[in-house]
Amino acid sequence: MTRVFNFSAGPGTLPEEVLLQAADEMLDWHGSGQSVMEMSHRGKNFISIAEQAEADLRTLLAVPDGYHVLFLQGGASLQFEMIPMNLIQGRNVADYINTGEWAKKAINAAKALADVNVAASAEDRSFSYVPDPSEWQVSENAAYLHYTANETIGGVEFGWIPDVGDVPVVSDMSSNLLSRPLDVSRLGLIYAGAQKNIGPAGLALVIVREDLVGIGEPAPPAMLDYATHAKARSMYNTPPTFAVYVAGLVFQWLLENGGLDAAEERNVAKAKLLYDFIDSSEFYLNPVEVADRSRMNVPFRLADSALEADFLAGAAKNDLVELKGHRSVGGMRASLYNAMPIEGVQALVDYMADFAATKG
Repeated sequence: MTRVFNFSAGPGTLPEEVLLQAADEMLDWHGSGQSVMEMSHRGKNFISIAEQAEADLRTLLAVPDGYHVLFLQGGASLQFEMIPMNLIQGRNVADYINTGEWAKKAINAAKALADVNVAASAEDRSFSYVPDPSEWQVSENAAYLHYTANETIGGVEFGWIPDVGDVPVVSDMSSNLLSRPLDVSRLGLIYAGAQKNIGPAGLALVIVREDLVGIGEPAPPAMLDYATHAKARSMYNTPPTFAVYVAGLVFQWLLENGGLDAAEERNVAKAKLLYDFIDSSEFYLNPVEVADRSRMNVPFRLADSALEADFLAGAAKNDLVELKGHRSVGGMRASLYNAMPIEGVQALVDYMADFAATKG
C-alpha cells in the first residue's frame, strides 16, 4: 500500500503511528473485547480514555489550574455562537480582529447575538497581513477580544498573543493549536476544531478559564452553556467517543516525540523549506507579508495561472494530493500540520522545481 502525502487543510493528515495503533485496537481495546466505538461513554474503560486524553493535553499545553478542558461537538463553527452566548453579559460589546474568512464567519455569527466592534481588519489588502496592534480600535469595556490565530485559507498567522489588558482574549486556534508552545494563562478561552492537528473531524476542544463559565446573560440553553459541559466533565450527552480516543493517541504521540518544543522545531523547518523555495523562484509566489506567514497553511500561485490544472494533475501522479487552494481564492495551498513529515515537503519542493523547469 502506498501512502500519499496529504496536504489537505482539513481533515488533515494524521500520524501514521496513531493510525496503526487505532487499527490494531479497532476490534479489541486493551483486552476489553470491544471497540472504543462500541463502549458506553459512562463505562470505566471509556472514562479512563477521556481522563487520560485530558491529562495529556493539560501536560502538553501546561494548562494552569483554573481552566476547564472540554471535549465538545459541533466543530469550531458552533463556538462562533457559543462564545458570545456564554461570555456576553447583557449587551456588552465584543471586539473582533478580522484577518480572513474564518474571522469573518466568527464576526457574522456573533453579530446576531451581541454588539460587535471590528477593532481591526486586513481586508484592505486582501487579508495578506495581521494589522498592527497600535492601530486597533478596541472598545473601552469589551466583554472579550476575539482573534483567529491562523487563517487556513489566506495563510496568515499570529506569531504572538494580543495584550489588551484585563479584557479576556479569545482565540480560534483550530489550525495551529499544538503546533508550538502556548502560554495558556494569557488567554481566557481557546477553541479548536480537531481535524487539523488534533484528530478526526467531529470533535472540538475548548479550554476556558473558570471565571468565564456561567456568566452569560441571558443564560444559554443547556447544550450551549459551557457550565453544563464543565459540570458534566464533557459527558452531559454522548461525546464523540472515537474522536476523543484518537485525539488522545495524538497527544501521546506528541509527548513521545518531544512535546510542543520539538513539534515547533519540525514545523519551522518544514515551513522554511517551502517558503525558501517559493521565494527563490520566479515561477511561484506567496502573497502574505513575510512576518505574518503561516507555518501551517502555505498558499501559493503560479506565475501563469493557466498551468494550475496541469500542476495539480502532475502532483497527484506523484502522490502529492489536496493541493488545490480554497475555492474563494484559487491557486494552490499546502497544509503542513504536525503529522506532515519533512519528507513530504521535500517531495513537494522537488516536484515544484521539476514542474517549473519543464513548464517555465
